[in-house]
Amino acid sequence: MPLDEIEPGMVGVGITVFEGTLRENFNVEIIGVLRNASGPHRNLILVRLEGGPLAETGVIQGMSGSPVYIDDRLIGAVSFSFGSFAKEPIAGVTPIEEMISDGASLNSRRTNHNTRLSNPSAQKDLMSLIHQVFPSSLPFAKHASDIQALGLSTMAARHLGVLLRPIATPLVMTGFHPEIRTLLSSAFNTHGFTTLTGGSSSSPRLTSTEPLQPGDAVGVSLISGDLAMLGTGTVTLVEDNRLYAFGHSFYNLGTTQFPMTRAYVQTLLPSLATSSKIVTGGAVVGSFDQDRATVIAGTLGKSPTLIPIKLSLTSDNSRRTETFNFQVINDQLFTPLLTQMVILNTLFSYEREFGAITFIVKGKAIFKGHPDIIFDDVYTGGSPAARVAISAAAPLTVLLTNHFEALELEAIEMSITSIEELRTENLERVWLDKLRPRAGDILPLKLTTRTYRGEEVTRTLMIPIPTHTKGPLSLLVSDGVQLAERERRQLGDSSGPRNIQQMIDSLNERPRSNRLYVKLLSAEAGVLVSGERLSALPSSVLEIYETDRSSGSFIPLTSTTLQEWELVTDHSVTGSRLITIDLESE
Repeated sequence: MPLDEIEPGMVGVGITVFEGTLRENFNVEIIGVLRNASGPHRNLILVRLEGGPLAETGVIQGMSGSPVYIDDRLIGAVSFSFGSFAKEPIAGVTPIEEMISDGASLNSRRTNHNTRLSNPSAQKDLMSLIHQVFPSSLPFAKHASDIQALGLSTMAARHLGVLLRPIATPLVMTGFHPEIRTLLSSAFNTHGFTTLTGGSSSSPRLTSTEPLQPGDAVGVSLISGDLAMLGTGTVTLVEDNRLYAFGHSFYNLGTTQFPMTRAYVQTLLPSLATSSKIVTGGAVVGSFDQDRATVIAGTLGKSPTLIPIKLSLTSDNSRRTETFNFQVINDQLFTPLLTQMVILNTLFSYEREFGAITFIVKGKAIFKGHPDIIFDDVYTGGSPAARVAISAAAPLTVLLTNHFEALELEAIEMSITSIEELRTENLERVWLDKLRPRAGDILPLKLTTRTYRGEEVTRTLMIPIPTHTKGPLSLLVSDGVQLAERERRQLGDSSGPRNIQQMIDSLNERPRSNRLYVKLLSAEAGVLVSGERLSALPSSVLEIYETDRSSGSFIPLTSTTLQEWELVTDHSVTGSRLITIDLESE
């Protein structure tokens, strides 16, 4: 039924599931129509609901998408409510024309999100990140003065418009550690969701081959496997193998790849504040490919490609290894964040949260047609679990949101060894036994570190001096953090990668905490051209590059790295030393 035919006082019927998979009717009375409430052609039908448990529960979270019919003609989906503590079940219905218009698109273009994950070191930083990533649930009317009403006074329409909000989406989490669940709840519950603890269901209806119908509960799977995260709502329309649901956005991400699942309503949770459906997810029956302002829509049949994550956790004390398997959705925004969550949840669930602990991490992220991103580091001290999780998420978000080309992430594999003690080393002394070497000599470089227990460790690295080198030279020995800061000061902000291969190389070569980096430096000048280092150039070549400085692809370097080495340890190393080598003349 077109919006123009809808009049105040009409009565109809809605369909939803209150328990199990049984679709039940409830009564609907049209109160009025709010036109252009959140922009041109963004309208809402104001209705009063009656029947079933609604007198006790009010509008229920999980009803989003429940179809409403007048004279057997579909007018739209129950989708908006007045939030908490409403005295009667008054709701907003999204017109079906708007849902079909937004959800019928099969545009395969992926939205390029520009979200960047910082390096949070504690749980509070992760909460801040989630608030930054996810949009808030906005009122229906952003500008009350624009609202035009049918069946309501102007003042009443404006007042109602700014109070109406999308019905919160139940987000069922299964297998999450209480602290992670609390963290996610505090973030999601203010952004249009209600987080609930769920469990598995053995109901045979969840594996039924019967097609989904209007009024059925439907799920949007974000994580599956040894953890589960599922958003739930109601089917509005199934037409030509296309399914339309919710009547409002899930995250309003545009083109998406979310698994569409069956859902089973375990029970209702009545509340004086806001009632919810307690729902369990079932078999995947299709793919949601559109997440728009008025609808989440998809195609029945083939499920989308998911990203498998294999995580093994070994306790050094017990020598016991646990292996976990997860699948997360393939999305620029969600894949890094959900990867971060499953790693952090695993560590919180199996390792102690307080006291000294060290994590030795190895693994890789596999990209189709490109080199793997390598994980190989040691994390110890304050909040190492959070740093392990972000060490995987940060490279993923950089690559999945890059502006060079679309990358296809195929899998993530990670093994973590936990040791219930601190593992730190501090660089104390660096020296050469030979004071004035010659070019061509091989020098033993001695490095002494001290562990957190006070044990002294001395290592020797043989340093060959290039045959045709002129002095003076310098030897820099540094931890990863100080080396990265030194290079940042030297190169500035304009030294970023110029193509995807440089980006992958940069991520794989990033300084790590379990290494001492040794660089043999010459005072001869060099340049960084289009992201590539050119060292020890003749003055005539430098002059040629100087003429191209205005292009922004040229950065002069005050020193040249002749050779470099890495000393890999099983500790987190700190410290930096610089010594000068005066070469003896021939």
